[in-house]
Amino acid sequence: MTDPIADMLTRIRNAQLVSQKEVRIPFSRLKYEIAKILEENNFVEKINKVGRGPRKVIKISLKYIDGRPAISGLKRISKPGRRVYVPVKKIKRVKEGYGIAIISTPKGLMTDKEARRNKVGGEIICEIW
Repeated sequence: MTDPIADMLTRIRNAQLVSQKEVRIPFSRLKYEIAKILEENNFVEKINKVGRGPRKVIKISLKYIDGRPAISGLKRISKPGRRVYVPVKKIKRVKEGYGIAIISTPKGLMTDKEARRNKVGGEIICEIW
């Protein structure tokens, strides 16, 4: 069984290790929402949906600051074999607020800060810093 979100994070990590300008990821709505959150929080330059039908991909333009990747680390938290759910009171800050956790809540995907503001818990998908 493969984990498409872990695959997405690995593709981004590997592309940054070799300083690629962009990375292409097979499309799914969940991965697109995660990519939008990365764009909104200035971890990537921009995202685009490319193609149609089964060949649709997400094109992510990676961001570098002084030649170094804007994303210094990505970590998958909740995996298909072990789901991790947290109530709103137990949502921790990532790297003392320098990073974000992406949380799947009943109100949709949001960052840890938004989840605390909206007083809603959920499944921690991944952490990015």
